[in-house]
Amino acid sequence: MAESENGATQPQQPQQAPKMNVLAQFVRDLSFENILSQKGAGGDVQPDVQVQVNLDAKKRSVENQYEVVLKLKVDSKSKSNGAQLFLLELDYVGVFNIENVPEDQLHPFLLIECPRMLFPFARRIVSDMSRDGGFPPLNLEMIDFLALYRAEIQRRQAATQAEASNAPTQ
Repeated sequence: MAESENGATQPQQPQQAPKMNVLAQFVRDLSFENILSQKGAGGDVQPDVQVQVNLDAKKRSVENQYEVVLKLKVDSKSKSNGAQLFLLELDYVGVFNIENVPEDQLHPFLLIECPRMLFPFARRIVSDMSRDGGFPPLNLEMIDFLALYRAEIQRRQAATQAEASNAPTQ
């Protein structure tokens, strides 16, 4: 109970739980290049698959709406000779309505919880595209978006410190 100016006690407002609704999700950009077939090569190859993940989030003009982009770049090369097998790039977008998230927690919420909601759909697209492109379906492992977020924060802090230590003194 909180005390008001006149000394009476009033119940405190309970903090409302965060609320998130997915309003839309869609493929913004998708590219798949089957380089192995373009070169006329074939046969049984052992792939070395590298996956790059980038995230972007921005406020939309409508109150409480945010756009989150999960960008995946999948680069597959042959383990034996390093020849390019295929290249897949996907920008998968989610539009979210987010309420009751404190301002200081909004950035991590957008870059951890929202991509976590989008990932299963993007994963299915990657699997379908690699299969439809002539390769076995590529089932991406789960991504730890919390670890990814923390690593990016540490990278930015290190870059800021390096920039500050390299600044000329007067």
